Amino acid sequence: MDLSTGGDISAIRQAIITSSSVPIGTVPIYQAGIEAIERHGAIVKMTADDLFAAIEEHARDGVDFVTVHCGVTRSAIDRLKQQGRVADVVSRGGAFLIGWMLYNERENPLYEQYDRLLEIAIEFDVTLSLGDGMRPGCLADATDRAQVEELLTLGELVQRAQEAGVQVMVEGPGHLPLNQIETNVRLQKAVCKGVPFYVLGPLVTDIGAGYDHITGAIGGAIAAAAGTDFLCYVTPSEHLSLPDFEDVRQGVIASRIAAHAADIV
Repeated sequence: MDLSTGGDISAIRQAIITSSSVPIGTVPIYQAGIEAIERHGAIVKMTADDLFAAIEEHARDGVDFVTVHCGVTRSAIDRLKQQGRVADVVSRGGAFLIGWMLYNERENPLYEQYDRLLEIAIEFDVTLSLGDGMRPGCLADATDRAQVEELLTLGELVQRAQEAGVQVMVEGPGHLPLNQIETNVRLQKAVCKGVPFYVLGPLVTDIGAGYDHITGAIGGAIAAAAGTDFLCYVTPSEHLSLPDFEDVRQGVIASRIAAHAADIV
């Protein structure tokens, strides 16, 4: 995935697409947010048209999938406020949208105008990766009401995508204790009708800073054995800094071992 938030983002993306022999994914709200700061002075001043323009640009450039946080709704925010959390919102894209929604007192445009998103996906044959903006950022927040509320919404959006002929997958946590990983996979598979599940780790402890390629590989192996389809690798620099080449290498090695361990079960 190209998660660039600086430099010439469009040029970086196009260079990656040209050079890559594997599918490329992006998170268009990152570029939309950065450009909103440049044009309007703040991410919360971004317009819905700005966001959809970024999504269309990425799709037109030929990315294979885009992460879109369509399940971050005002209802999910209400659940989050009522319940409270230790780590609040840790998803960057989710935080961008929640800040925008609270400032503008409006519904998430990716949810409110979901049909517009489907039209872009159809036109450019791009897969939607429904992001988990409410994913837990620590074990204490795992499988809470905000996370589950978002997942239920994503299940409904999966059905609408399938009815429109759009390929779709769903992203998941995050930070999960060992005994909740299989539960989360089974829940996603049931609610989302078996579409591919893409997990970010999951990290099985909060105290592995500097070694989160290991905590992520442990969680990833369990998740994949339980039915997860797509592992997001985690680097040793997770939670500490941006990764360098060696961090990326170590993270990919650990994740590939986890995937292999699950594949031979």
